[in-house]
Amino acid sequence: MTENFFQTFVLLLLVTDPFGNVPLFISTLAQVKPERRSRVVVRECLIAFFLLLIFMFGGRYFLEALQLTSTSLRIGGGVILFLIALKMVFPSADGIFGPMPEHGGEPLIVPLAIPALAGPSALVTVLLFSTSHRMSMGLYVIALMMVAAVWLMVLLSAERLLKVLGPAVITAFERLMGLILTALAIEMLLAGITTYIHGLNGVSP
Repeated sequence: MTENFFQTFVLLLLVTDPFGNVPLFISTLAQVKPERRSRVVVRECLIAFFLLLIFMFGGRYFLEALQLTSTSLRIGGGVILFLIALKMVFPSADGIFGPMPEHGGEPLIVPLAIPALAGPSALVTVLLFSTSHRMSMGLYVIALMMVAAVWLMVLLSAERLLKVLGPAVITAFERLMGLILTALAIEMLLAGITTYIHGLNGVSP
């Protein structure tokens, strides 16, 4: 149980990538008044948290409505996580999610809450939690709350982190996280493929 909880926490931390989002938050909030920046960070983190929470609890019904199986979602999620992980290991100038739209004034929801924190990989991950029986939903919520606390700690001190560590260290750390996420994505993809093959053969995985 402890191992599953730790794996869930690490996976959520990797797919939301708060350290890799430090430069994005700094550049996006550059035009926001300094006294408002902390409030904006807290607001965007809360929006991302509640969106992921909604997908976590409503994911099962979402899958049923679209007639999707957890196996197909696991395979698709593994592919998405793998592509995100590759962009973390080999970052581009436009960042993980490509060029962001220009916004005047104070950002709301896009691009900080979505897709920076609650991006496609994070949404797919919490959707998988709703069909998983490895832990109770309460423990998944606690893991998400702990990850959200890390968001706040990292992003509220984003400017100081960038000054102290420098862009090179932030990039190196993001690449390390991308390497770990690559392994997790492969595990998810292989698990989905194995389940699908067993289903074709009429064997329970």
